[in-house]
Amino acid sequence: MEPAEYERIAVSAISRRRFLQLGAAVAGSAAVASAIPVKVYADSAVATKPAQQLAFGAATLSSRPVQVMNGFGASGAWWPNDLGNFGSAVQEQVASMLFSPSGIGLSAYRYNVGGGGVGVTNPSRAPQTFLVGSGQYDWSRDPGGQRFLALAAQSGVPNLVGFANSAPVSWTTNGQNCGGNLVPGAEAAYAAYLADVVTHFHDSLGIRLAYLSPMNEPDYGFGNGKQEGMIVPTAQRSTLVKALAAQFASRAPYAVVTADESSQVGTQFNPEASQWLGVAGTPNALAALAHHNYDFPNSYALQQARSIGTTYGLPLWCTEICCFVTQTGQFGQQYDPTIANAMVMANLIWQTLTYANDAAFHWWVACSSAMGIDPVANPAGISQVNGAGWNDGLLYYDANYAANGNQQIYVTKRYYALGNFSRYIRPGDQRYTVSGTASNLRMLAFSRSGGWTLLVINNSSAGSASTSFRVQLPSRVRALGAVETSAAKSLETTGLPLVNTNGLVSGSVPAQSVTTYTFTNG
Repeated sequence: MEPAEYERIAVSAISRRRFLQLGAAVAGSAAVASAIPVKVYADSAVATKPAQQLAFGAATLSSRPVQVMNGFGASGAWWPNDLGNFGSAVQEQVASMLFSPSGIGLSAYRYNVGGGGVGVTNPSRAPQTFLVGSGQYDWSRDPGGQRFLALAAQSGVPNLVGFANSAPVSWTTNGQNCGGNLVPGAEAAYAAYLADVVTHFHDSLGIRLAYLSPMNEPDYGFGNGKQEGMIVPTAQRSTLVKALAAQFASRAPYAVVTADESSQVGTQFNPEASQWLGVAGTPNALAALAHHNYDFPNSYALQQARSIGTTYGLPLWCTEICCFVTQTGQFGQQYDPTIANAMVMANLIWQTLTYANDAAFHWWVACSSAMGIDPVANPAGISQVNGAGWNDGLLYYDANYAANGNQQIYVTKRYYALGNFSRYIRPGDQRYTVSGTASNLRMLAFSRSGGWTLLVINNSSAGSASTSFRVQLPSRVRALGAVETSAAKSLETTGLPLVNTNGLVSGSVPAQSVTTYTFTNG
Protein backbone atom coordinates (compact mmCIF):
# COMPACT_ATOMS: atom_id res chain seq x y z
CA MET A 1 0.00 0.00 0.00
CA GLU A 2 2.23 2.95 0.97
CA PRO A 3 5.97 3.07 0.07
CA ALA A 4 7.83 -0.22 0.04
CA GLU A 5 10.23 0.61 2.84
CA TYR A 6 7.37 0.79 5.31
CA GLU A 7 6.71 -2.60 6.87
CA ARG A 8 3.31 -2.74 8.50
CA ILE A 9 2.82 -4.84 11.56
CA ALA A 10 0.34 -6.02 11.41
CA VAL A 11 -27.15 -2.02 10.24
CA SER A 12 -29.12 0.36 11.54
CA ALA A 13 -28.15 3.98 10.96
CA ILE A 14 -28.79 6.74 13.49
CA SER A 15 -29.78 10.28 12.61
CA ARG A 16 -27.19 13.03 12.39
CA ARG A 17 -28.88 14.99 15.18
CA ARG A 18 -28.92 11.96 17.48
CA PHE A 19 -25.29 11.21 16.61
CA LEU A 20 -24.17 14.72 17.59
CA GLN A 21 -26.27 14.65 20.74
CA LEU A 22 -24.65 11.41 21.83
CA GLY A 23 -21.21 12.73 20.98
CA ALA A 24 -21.77 15.89 23.02
CA ALA A 25 -22.93 13.86 26.00
CA VAL A 26 -19.62 12.07 26.30
CA ALA A 27 -17.21 14.80 25.16
CA GLY A 28 -15.94 15.39 28.65
CA SER A 29 -15.25 11.78 29.47
CA ALA A 30 -12.65 9.27 28.38
CA ALA A 31 -13.16 7.72 24.95
CA VAL A 32 -14.77 4.66 26.49
CA ALA A 33 -15.87 3.87 30.01
CA SER A 34 -16.02 0.17 30.74
CA ALA A 35 -14.25 -2.68 32.42
CA ILE A 36 -12.15 -3.26 29.31
CA PRO A 37 -8.55 -2.13 29.98
CA VAL A 38 -7.92 0.95 27.85
CA LYS A 39 -4.74 2.84 28.65
CA VAL A 40 -4.56 6.53 27.81
CA TYR A 41 -1.17 8.20 28.14
CA ALA A 42 -0.90 11.65 29.69
CA ASP A 43 1.38 14.27 28.18
CA SER A 44 3.57 16.29 30.49
CA ALA A 45 1.80 19.39 31.68
CA VAL A 46 2.49 22.38 29.46
CA ALA A 47 2.69 25.75 31.18
CA THR A 48 0.89 28.47 29.28
CA LYS A 49 1.34 32.20 29.64
CA PRO A 50 -1.64 34.03 31.11
CA ALA A 51 -1.66 36.69 28.40
CA GLN A 52 -3.43 36.11 25.10
CA GLN A 53 -2.09 36.82 21.64
CA LEU A 54 -4.85 38.71 19.84
CA ALA A 55 -5.72 37.69 16.30
CA PHE A 56 -6.13 40.69 14.00
CA GLY A 57 -9.56 41.22 12.47
CA ALA A 58 -12.23 38.63 11.85
CA ALA A 59 -12.01 35.66 9.52
CA THR A 60 -14.73 35.41 6.89
CA LEU A 61 -16.35 32.59 4.93
CA SER A 62 -16.84 32.16 1.22
CA SER A 63 -20.30 33.14 -0.01
CA ARG A 64 -20.92 29.62 -1.27
CA PRO A 65 -19.86 26.13 -0.17
CA VAL A 66 -16.92 24.64 -2.02
CA GLN A 67 -17.29 20.98 -1.09
CA VAL A 68 -19.81 18.41 0.13
CA MET A 69 -18.16 16.09 2.62
CA ASN A 70 -18.23 12.31 2.39
CA GLY A 71 -16.60 11.80 5.77
CA PHE A 72 -13.63 10.54 7.75
CA GLY A 73 -12.50 6.96 8.16
CA ALA A 74 -9.76 4.38 8.61
CA SER A 75 -9.00 0.92 7.26
CA GLY A 76 -9.26 -2.61 8.61
CA ALA A 77 -6.00 -3.93 7.14
CA TRP A 78 -4.74 -6.09 8.70
CA TRP A 79 -5.17 -5.72 12.41
CA PRO A 80 -8.50 -7.65 12.44
CA ASN A 81 -6.40 -10.77 11.83
CA ASP A 82 -4.94 -10.18 15.30
CA LEU A 83 -7.91 -8.66 17.10
CA GLY A 84 -10.07 -11.46 15.80
CA ASN A 85 -8.26 -13.50 18.46
CA PHE A 86 -9.13 -11.08 21.24
CA GLY A 87 -12.12 -11.51 23.53
CA SER A 88 -15.46 -10.46 22.11
CA ALA A 89 -15.83 -7.74 24.75
CA VAL A 90 -12.53 -6.18 23.67
CA GLN A 91 -13.58 -6.38 20.02
CA GLU A 92 -16.83 -4.61 20.80
CA GLN A 93 -14.94 -2.03 22.85
CA VAL A 94 -12.63 -1.25 19.92
CA ALA A 95 -15.63 -0.97 17.61
CA SER A 96 -17.27 1.45 20.04
CA MET A 97 -14.10 3.54 20.23
CA LEU A 98 -13.91 3.76 16.45
CA PHE A 99 -17.51 3.88 15.27
CA SER A 100 -19.83 5.16 17.99
CA PRO A 101 -20.55 8.78 18.97
CA SER A 102 -19.11 7.94 22.38
CA GLY A 103 -15.84 7.25 20.53
CA ILE A 104 -14.68 9.15 17.46
CA GLY A 105 -17.66 8.25 15.26
CA LEU A 106 -15.87 7.35 12.03
CA SER A 107 -18.21 7.75 9.07
CA ALA A 108 -16.19 5.44 6.79
CA TYR A 109 -14.56 2.05 7.26
CA ARG A 110 -12.36 0.42 4.61
CA TYR A 111 -12.67 -3.35 4.45
CA ASN A 112 -9.79 -5.22 2.79
CA VAL A 113 -11.01 -7.81 0.27
CA GLY A 114 -8.14 -10.28 0.55
CA GLY A 115 -6.49 -11.94 -2.41
CA GLY A 116 -5.22 -14.98 -0.50
CA GLY A 117 -1.79 -13.84 0.68
CA VAL A 118 0.18 -16.17 -1.62
CA GLY A 119 3.81 -15.07 -1.54
CA VAL A 120 3.35 -12.70 1.40
CA THR A 121 6.04 -13.41 4.00
CA ASN A 122 4.24 -11.95 7.01
CA PRO A 123 1.20 -14.09 7.92
CA SER A 124 -0.56 -11.19 9.65
CA ARG A 125 -0.59 -9.32 6.32
CA ALA A 126 -1.79 -12.28 4.27
CA PRO A 127 -5.59 -11.94 4.16
CA GLN A 128 -7.59 -14.94 3.09
CA THR A 129 -9.60 -14.97 -0.11
CA PHE A 130 -13.14 -16.27 -0.28
CA LEU A 131 -12.44 -17.77 -3.71
CA VAL A 132 -11.57 -21.47 -3.47
CA GLY A 133 -12.24 -22.53 -7.06
CA SER A 134 -13.78 -21.30 -10.26
CA GLY A 135 -17.03 -19.69 -9.07
CA GLN A 136 -16.71 -21.47 -5.70
CA TYR A 137 -16.49 -19.62 -2.39
CA ASP A 138 -15.86 -20.31 1.27
CA TRP A 139 -17.64 -17.47 3.02
CA SER A 140 -16.36 -18.53 6.45
CA ARG A 141 -12.89 -17.23 5.61
CA ASP A 142 -11.45 -13.98 6.93
CA PRO A 143 -13.31 -14.25 10.26
CA GLY A 144 -11.49 -11.30 11.85
CA GLY A 145 -12.08 -9.02 8.91
CA GLN A 146 -15.72 -10.02 8.68
CA ARG A 147 -16.17 -9.52 12.41
CA PHE A 148 -15.09 -5.89 12.36
CA LEU A 149 -16.93 -5.15 9.13
CA ALA A 150 -20.08 -6.46 10.79
CA LEU A 151 -19.41 -4.36 13.90
CA ALA A 152 -18.99 -1.29 11.71
CA ALA A 153 -22.28 -2.04 9.96
CA GLN A 154 -24.06 -2.67 13.26
CA SER A 155 -22.72 0.65 14.55
CA GLY A 156 -24.37 2.44 11.64
CA VAL A 157 -21.18 3.56 9.90
CA PRO A 158 -22.67 5.22 6.81
CA ASN A 159 -19.89 4.53 4.30
CA LEU A 160 -18.52 0.99 4.14
CA VAL A 161 -15.77 0.78 1.52
CA GLY A 162 -14.19 -2.35 0.08
CA PHE A 163 -10.69 -2.27 -1.37
CA ALA A 164 -8.42 -4.92 -2.86
CA ASN A 165 -4.64 -4.91 -2.90
CA SER A 166 -4.47 -7.91 -5.21
CA ALA A 167 -6.73 -10.11 -7.26
CA PRO A 168 -6.76 -13.81 -6.39
CA VAL A 169 -3.83 -15.66 -7.99
CA SER A 170 -5.97 -16.88 -10.88
CA TRP A 171 -5.69 -13.37 -12.33
CA THR A 172 -2.12 -12.33 -11.47
CA THR A 173 0.75 -12.77 -13.91
CA ASN A 174 3.06 -14.53 -11.42
CA GLY A 175 0.48 -16.68 -9.62
CA GLN A 176 1.06 -14.76 -6.39
CA ASN A 177 -0.59 -11.92 -4.51
CA CYS A 178 2.50 -9.73 -4.61
CA GLY A 179 5.01 -8.80 -7.25
CA GLY A 180 2.77 -9.46 -10.26
CA ASN A 181 0.41 -7.67 -12.61
CA LEU A 182 -3.27 -8.07 -13.30
CA VAL A 183 -3.43 -10.50 -16.22
CA PRO A 184 -4.37 -8.62 -19.41
CA GLY A 185 -7.88 -9.63 -20.42
CA ALA A 186 -8.80 -10.75 -16.89
CA GLU A 187 -10.57 -7.52 -16.00
CA ALA A 188 -14.11 -8.83 -16.57
CA ALA A 189 -13.57 -12.03 -14.59
CA TYR A 190 -11.91 -10.17 -11.71
CA ALA A 191 -14.75 -7.64 -11.69
CA ALA A 192 -17.33 -10.42 -11.55
CA TYR A 193 -15.52 -11.92 -8.55
CA LEU A 194 -15.55 -8.57 -6.72
CA ALA A 195 -19.26 -8.22 -7.47
CA ASP A 196 -19.80 -11.71 -6.04
CA VAL A 197 -18.21 -10.56 -2.78
CA VAL A 198 -20.30 -7.40 -2.64
CA THR A 199 -23.59 -9.19 -3.38
CA HIS A 200 -22.82 -11.91 -0.82
CA PHE A 201 -22.34 -9.38 1.96
CA HIS A 202 -25.49 -7.55 0.93
CA ASP A 203 -27.82 -10.47 0.27
CA SER A 204 -26.62 -12.93 2.94
CA LEU A 205 -25.40 -10.69 5.74
CA GLY A 206 -27.25 -7.42 5.20
CA ILE A 207 -23.98 -5.49 4.92
CA ARG A 208 -23.81 -2.92 2.16
CA LEU A 209 -20.38 -2.17 0.74
CA ALA A 210 -21.39 1.11 -0.84
CA TYR A 211 -18.02 1.65 -2.53
CA LEU A 212 -15.47 -0.76 -3.98
CA SER A 213 -11.95 0.05 -5.11
CA PRO A 214 -10.59 -2.76 -7.36
CA MET A 215 -6.92 -1.68 -7.16
CA ASN A 216 -4.71 -0.15 -4.54
CA GLU A 217 -1.46 1.64 -5.36
CA PRO A 218 -1.48 0.12 -8.85
CA ASP A 219 2.02 1.33 -9.71
CA TYR A 220 3.64 -0.94 -7.15
CA GLY A 221 3.34 -4.70 -6.71
CA PHE A 222 5.23 -5.23 -3.42
CA GLY A 223 7.55 -7.79 -4.95
CA ASN A 224 9.42 -7.95 -1.64
CA GLY A 225 6.52 -9.97 -0.21
CA LYS A 226 5.89 -7.62 2.68
CA GLN A 227 2.19 -7.40 1.83
CA GLU A 228 -0.27 -7.99 -0.99
CA GLY A 229 0.11 -5.82 -4.06
CA MET A 230 -0.66 -5.94 -7.78
CA ILE A 231 0.40 -3.67 -10.61
CA VAL A 232 -2.42 -2.49 -12.85
CA PRO A 233 -0.91 -0.58 -15.79
CA THR A 234 -2.71 2.59 -16.84
CA ALA A 235 -3.85 0.87 -20.03
CA GLN A 236 -5.91 -1.60 -17.97
CA ARG A 237 -7.40 0.74 -15.39
CA SER A 238 -10.26 2.07 -17.49
CA THR A 239 -11.19 -1.45 -18.63
CA LEU A 240 -11.25 -2.69 -15.05
CA VAL A 241 -13.23 0.27 -13.73
CA LYS A 242 -15.86 0.01 -16.44
CA ALA A 243 -16.14 -3.77 -16.05
CA LEU A 244 -16.79 -3.42 -12.32
CA ALA A 245 -19.28 -0.58 -12.85
CA ALA A 246 -21.16 -2.75 -15.34
CA GLN A 247 -21.30 -5.59 -12.81
CA PHE A 248 -22.70 -3.28 -10.16
CA ALA A 249 -25.23 -1.73 -12.52
CA SER A 250 -26.75 -5.12 -13.30
CA ARG A 251 -26.24 -6.96 -10.02
CA ALA A 252 -25.59 -4.48 -7.19
CA PRO A 253 -27.04 -1.04 -7.95
CA TYR A 254 -26.39 -0.03 -4.33
CA ALA A 255 -22.60 -0.11 -4.93
CA VAL A 256 -20.33 2.19 -6.92
CA VAL A 257 -16.67 2.25 -7.97
CA THR A 258 -13.75 4.37 -6.76
CA ALA A 259 -10.21 4.46 -8.22
CA ASP A 260 -7.26 4.43 -8.56
CA GLU A 261 -5.67 4.94 -5.12
CA SER A 262 -2.27 5.93 -6.48
CA SER A 263 0.34 6.01 -3.72
CA GLN A 264 1.66 9.45 -4.62
CA VAL A 265 -0.08 12.56 -5.88
CA GLY A 266 2.75 14.39 -7.59
CA THR A 267 4.50 11.54 -9.40
CA GLN A 268 1.66 9.07 -10.01
CA PHE A 269 -1.90 10.34 -9.67
CA ASN A 270 -1.45 13.69 -11.39
CA PRO A 271 0.59 12.57 -14.45
CA GLU A 272 -1.29 9.28 -14.95
CA ALA A 273 -4.92 10.18 -14.31
CA SER A 274 -5.69 11.48 -17.80
CA GLN A 275 -4.22 8.33 -19.36
CA TRP A 276 -7.08 6.21 -18.08
CA LEU A 277 -9.75 8.77 -17.20
CA GLY A 278 -9.60 10.07 -20.75
CA VAL A 279 -10.92 6.78 -22.12
CA ALA A 280 -14.52 7.24 -23.20
CA GLY A 281 -17.06 6.31 -20.54
CA THR A 282 -14.58 6.01 -17.68
CA PRO A 283 -15.60 9.06 -15.61
CA ASN A 284 -19.25 7.94 -15.78
CA ALA A 285 -18.21 4.59 -14.29
CA LEU A 286 -16.78 6.23 -11.17
CA ALA A 287 -18.22 7.77 -8.04
CA ALA A 288 -14.96 9.30 -6.77
CA LEU A 289 -11.26 9.63 -7.53
CA ALA A 290 -9.11 8.25 -4.73
CA HIS A 291 -5.49 9.09 -4.04
CA HIS A 292 -2.97 8.44 -1.28
CA ASN A 293 -0.67 11.12 0.10
CA TYR A 294 2.52 9.14 0.73
CA ASP A 295 4.63 11.66 -1.16
CA PHE A 296 3.32 14.27 1.30
CA PRO A 297 2.47 16.49 -1.65
CA ASN A 298 2.86 20.24 -1.57
CA SER A 299 -0.06 22.56 -2.05
CA TYR A 300 0.60 22.97 -5.77
CA ALA A 301 0.42 19.21 -6.40
CA LEU A 302 -2.82 19.02 -4.43
CA GLN A 303 -4.27 21.87 -6.46
CA GLN A 304 -3.37 19.98 -9.63
CA ALA A 305 -5.24 16.95 -8.30
CA ARG A 306 -8.20 19.20 -7.54
CA SER A 307 -8.15 20.41 -11.13
CA ILE A 308 -8.24 16.81 -12.37
CA GLY A 309 -11.32 16.12 -10.28
CA THR A 310 -12.97 19.25 -11.64
CA THR A 311 -12.09 18.36 -15.23
CA TYR A 312 -13.73 14.94 -14.98
CA GLY A 313 -16.59 16.02 -12.72
CA LEU A 314 -15.62 13.73 -9.84
CA PRO A 315 -15.02 14.34 -6.13
CA LEU A 316 -11.56 13.61 -4.74
CA TRP A 317 -10.88 11.42 -1.73
CA CYS A 318 -7.66 11.04 0.25
CA THR A 319 -7.92 7.38 1.23
CA GLU A 320 -4.55 6.72 2.89
CA ILE A 321 -1.88 8.55 4.84
CA CYS A 322 0.26 7.68 7.85
CA CYS A 323 3.81 7.26 9.08
CA PHE A 324 5.20 10.77 9.25
CA VAL A 325 7.98 11.88 11.56
CA THR A 326 6.82 14.63 13.88
CA GLN A 327 9.88 16.81 13.41
CA THR A 328 9.79 16.77 9.59
CA GLY A 329 6.19 16.03 8.63
CA GLN A 330 7.59 13.58 6.08
CA PHE A 331 7.54 9.80 5.73
CA GLY A 332 9.74 7.95 8.18
CA GLN A 333 9.92 5.52 11.07
CA GLN A 334 8.80 6.80 14.44
CA TYR A 335 6.28 6.10 17.19
CA ASP A 336 4.94 9.32 18.68
CA PRO A 337 1.63 9.11 20.58
CA THR A 338 1.76 12.74 21.74
CA ILE A 339 -0.05 15.90 20.73
CA ALA A 340 2.96 16.95 18.65
CA ASN A 341 2.33 14.20 16.10
CA ALA A 342 -1.43 14.72 16.26
CA MET A 343 -0.86 18.33 15.23
CA VAL A 344 0.96 17.17 12.11
CA MET A 345 -2.01 14.98 11.22
CA ALA A 346 -4.51 17.80 11.83
CA ASN A 347 -2.57 20.09 9.53
CA LEU A 348 -2.33 17.43 6.83
CA ILE A 349 -6.11 17.04 6.96
CA TRP A 350 -6.55 20.81 6.66
CA GLN A 351 -4.14 20.89 3.72
CA THR A 352 -5.76 18.08 1.74
CA LEU A 353 -9.27 19.42 2.34
CA THR A 354 -8.46 23.01 1.42
CA TYR A 355 -6.03 22.53 -1.48
CA ALA A 356 -7.16 19.25 -3.06
CA ASN A 357 -10.75 19.90 -2.01
CA ASP A 358 -10.93 16.30 -0.86
CA ALA A 359 -14.41 15.23 0.21
CA ALA A 360 -13.10 12.34 2.31
CA PHE A 361 -10.10 11.70 4.51
CA HIS A 362 -9.22 8.14 5.51
CA TRP A 363 -6.36 7.41 7.87
CA TRP A 364 -4.42 4.23 7.09
CA VAL A 365 -4.96 1.65 9.85
CA ALA A 366 -7.29 2.14 12.78
CA CYS A 367 -5.20 -0.20 14.97
CA SER A 368 -1.54 -1.21 14.96
CA SER A 369 0.89 -3.26 17.01
CA ALA A 370 3.93 -1.26 15.81
CA MET A 371 4.64 0.50 19.09
CA GLY A 372 8.36 -0.24 19.00
CA ILE A 373 8.34 -1.28 22.65
CA ASP A 374 7.02 -4.06 24.87
CA PRO A 375 4.17 -2.36 26.74
CA VAL A 376 4.21 -4.97 29.51
CA ALA A 377 7.95 -4.77 30.19
CA ASN A 378 8.13 -1.02 29.57
CA PRO A 379 4.79 0.59 30.43
CA ALA A 380 6.35 4.04 30.58
CA GLY A 381 7.27 3.67 26.91
CA ILE A 382 3.60 3.69 25.91
CA SER A 383 3.52 7.49 26.18
CA GLN A 384 7.06 8.14 24.95
CA VAL A 385 8.45 8.78 21.49
CA ASN A 386 10.73 6.11 20.01
CA GLY A 387 12.36 5.41 16.66
CA ALA A 388 11.55 1.70 16.49
CA GLY A 389 7.77 1.89 16.04
CA TRP A 390 5.52 3.47 13.44
CA ASN A 391 2.98 6.31 13.48
CA ASP A 392 0.53 4.17 11.55
CA GLY A 393 -2.27 3.52 14.04
CA LEU A 394 -4.84 5.50 15.94
CA LEU A 395 -5.06 2.78 18.58
CA TYR A 396 -2.33 0.26 19.47
CA TYR A 397 -2.17 -3.22 20.91
CA ASP A 398 0.56 -5.55 22.14
CA ALA A 399 2.36 -7.42 19.35
CA ASN A 400 3.03 -10.21 21.88
CA TYR A 401 -0.61 -10.61 22.89
CA ALA A 402 -0.70 -14.29 21.92
CA ALA A 403 2.19 -15.14 24.25
CA ASN A 404 1.47 -12.86 27.22
CA GLY A 405 -2.32 -12.56 27.03
CA ASN A 406 -2.22 -8.76 27.07
CA GLN A 407 -5.34 -7.44 25.35
CA GLN A 408 -5.13 -3.84 26.45
CA ILE A 409 -5.76 -1.09 23.92
CA TYR A 410 -3.46 1.95 23.95
CA VAL A 411 -4.70 5.34 22.78
CA THR A 412 -2.81 8.11 20.99
CA LYS A 413 -3.52 11.80 20.66
CA ARG A 414 -3.95 11.15 16.91
CA TYR A 415 -7.05 9.16 17.78
CA TYR A 416 -8.57 12.07 19.68
CA ALA A 417 -7.52 14.70 17.16
CA LEU A 418 -9.12 12.74 14.32
CA GLY A 419 -12.23 12.63 16.51
CA ASN A 420 -12.36 16.42 16.41
CA PHE A 421 -13.04 15.98 12.69
CA SER A 422 -14.86 12.67 12.39
CA ARG A 423 -17.33 12.99 15.24
CA TYR A 424 -18.58 16.42 14.24
CA ILE A 425 -18.08 16.77 10.47
CA ARG A 426 -20.54 14.33 8.98
CA PRO A 427 -21.40 13.12 5.46
CA GLY A 428 -23.34 15.79 3.60
CA ASP A 429 -21.87 18.72 5.51
CA GLN A 430 -20.79 21.56 3.24
CA ARG A 431 -17.35 23.10 3.57
CA TYR A 432 -16.82 26.84 3.19
CA THR A 433 -13.48 28.52 2.55
CA VAL A 434 -12.21 30.48 5.58
CA SER A 435 -10.13 33.59 4.85
CA GLY A 436 -8.32 36.08 7.05
CA THR A 437 -7.12 33.85 9.89
CA ALA A 438 -4.09 34.61 12.03
CA SER A 439 -0.87 33.06 10.70
CA ASN A 440 -0.66 30.54 13.55
CA LEU A 441 -4.26 29.38 13.12
CA ARG A 442 -5.93 27.19 10.55
CA MET A 443 -9.70 26.99 10.37
CA LEU A 444 -12.34 24.89 8.68
CA ALA A 445 -16.04 25.78 8.55
CA PHE A 446 -18.96 23.51 7.64
CA SER A 447 -22.67 24.10 7.36
CA ARG A 448 -25.17 21.39 8.12
CA SER A 449 -28.90 21.20 8.33
CA GLY A 450 -29.76 23.56 11.17
CA GLY A 451 -26.30 24.73 12.09
CA TRP A 452 -22.54 25.08 11.68
CA THR A 453 -19.31 23.40 12.74
CA LEU A 454 -16.07 25.35 13.14
CA LEU A 455 -12.71 23.64 13.64
CA VAL A 456 -9.67 25.64 14.80
CA ILE A 457 -6.07 24.40 14.75
CA ASN A 458 -3.56 26.42 16.78
CA ASN A 459 0.00 25.74 15.60
CA SER A 460 1.76 27.99 18.10
CA SER A 461 4.67 26.24 19.77
CA ALA A 462 4.14 24.53 23.11
CA GLY A 463 4.20 27.01 25.95
CA SER A 464 3.03 29.91 23.81
CA ALA A 465 0.09 32.07 24.79
CA SER A 466 -3.41 31.13 23.78
CA THR A 467 -4.68 32.83 20.63
CA SER A 468 -7.99 34.61 20.34
CA PHE A 469 -9.98 34.45 17.13
CA ARG A 470 -13.04 35.95 15.53
CA VAL A 471 -15.03 34.39 12.69
CA GLN A 472 -18.00 35.92 10.95
CA LEU A 473 -20.66 33.30 10.25
CA PRO A 474 -23.32 34.24 7.67
CA SER A 475 -26.27 34.05 10.04
CA ARG A 476 -27.23 34.35 13.66
CA VAL A 477 -26.20 31.24 15.61
CA ARG A 478 -26.10 29.86 19.12
CA ALA A 479 -23.11 27.90 20.45
CA LEU A 480 -23.96 24.29 21.28
CA GLY A 481 -20.67 22.68 22.26
CA ALA A 482 -16.89 22.87 22.22
CA VAL A 483 -14.36 20.05 22.48
CA GLU A 484 -10.58 20.31 22.59
CA THR A 485 -7.67 17.97 21.98
CA SER A 486 -4.37 19.26 23.33
CA ALA A 487 -1.61 18.18 25.68
CA ALA A 488 -4.04 18.66 28.55
CA LYS A 489 -7.32 17.48 27.00
CA SER A 490 -8.43 14.53 24.90
CA LEU A 491 -11.58 15.37 22.94
CA GLU A 492 -12.94 16.97 26.09
CA THR A 493 -15.31 19.82 26.76
CA THR A 494 -13.84 23.31 26.75
CA GLY A 495 -15.24 26.82 26.98
CA LEU A 496 -17.93 27.94 24.56
CA PRO A 497 -17.17 30.87 22.27
CA LEU A 498 -19.03 34.15 22.44
CA VAL A 499 -21.54 34.84 19.66
CA ASN A 500 -23.11 38.21 18.97
CA THR A 501 -26.46 38.78 17.33
CA ASN A 502 -24.89 39.12 13.88
CA GLY A 503 -23.18 35.73 13.94
CA LEU A 504 -19.71 36.98 14.92
CA VAL A 505 -17.98 34.18 16.84
CA SER A 506 -15.17 35.03 19.29
CA GLY A 507 -13.08 32.59 21.23
CA SER A 508 -9.63 31.54 22.37
CA VAL A 509 -7.65 28.36 21.76
CA PRO A 510 -4.48 27.11 23.47
CA ALA A 511 -1.23 26.47 21.65
CA GLN A 512 -0.83 23.02 20.07
CA SER A 513 -4.53 22.25 20.05
CA VAL A 514 -7.41 21.19 17.84
CA THR A 515 -10.80 22.56 18.91
CA THR A 516 -14.22 21.91 17.41
CA TYR A 517 -17.20 24.20 17.97
CA THR A 518 -20.78 23.40 17.03
CA PHE A 519 -23.58 25.91 16.54
CA THR A 520 -27.29 25.86 15.88
CA ASN A 521 -29.00 28.46 13.74
CA GLY A 522 -31.11 31.13 15.33
